[in-house]
Amino acid sequence: MPNMLIVDDEYESRYFLREFIASSEYQYFSVHEAETYEKGLLLLKQLKPSILIVEISLPGNNGFELGKEAKRWDPEISVIIYTQLKIFEYVQSAINLGFSAFLLKPVSRSEIKQAFERIIVHSLSTETNRFTGKREDTANVDLAHPIESSIQYIQSHFKNPITLNQVADSVYLSPSHFSRLFKEEMGVTFIEYLTAYRIEQSKSLLKMTSLPIEVIAHQIGFTSSGYFATTFKKSERCTPSEYRSLFIN
Repeated sequence: MPNMLIVDDEYESRYFLREFIASSEYQYFSVHEAETYEKGLLLLKQLKPSILIVEISLPGNNGFELGKEAKRWDPEISVIIYTQLKIFEYVQSAINLGFSAFLLKPVSRSEIKQAFERIIVHSLSTETNRFTGKREDTANVDLAHPIESSIQYIQSHFKNPITLNQVADSVYLSPSHFSRLFKEEMGVTFIEYLTAYRIEQSKSLLKMTSLPIEVIAHQIGFTSSGYFATTFKKSERCTPSEYRSLFIN
């Protein structure tokens, strides 16, 4: 039975998470709790959990340090930051450290479920590729249909800074030939398709989550939240915040 560790000094928060897990499809996890950094560190060493859910503000130290220690011992562990502190620098730190999710309290059951789904799917994909020996970026290349393969590559890597040269290289075409072929088959340029796909992904995040705009921008591959907002408005004729407000009851 895989272990999950919740480290939070607020009993109500730990109880909410424990009850959610016990009544969900993730009840196969063995859930353990700690209310301080020191106890959390001890349980990390003893239990070797698959998932760590941690509050930033902890007696004795902070959740980022605990998450860093967890990733140092086990790079495959999924770390979820669960906090009331809505500070962009914290969110960016979580992204830079390779943590799996950043949830702002109070959080809904659907937001927790979405975070868990992403983590479980990613873990299964990683384990499958490790078992089969396949590389994620080359497993689905079809040389007879390079543009279809390039679309798969874009949809798998859009969160990262990707270029036309990288995508062309992934399907073994020269950049100029790939660019011409892409426009002929898709009716738009590579960059137009990539931008449109990122905007569509952002619309789902804006509708379904309460993540800050800055976080969404980085999650879909924009290096600047300002550029994301400008691009979004050009595409949708409204700002990201205005779009989100359309779905708030």
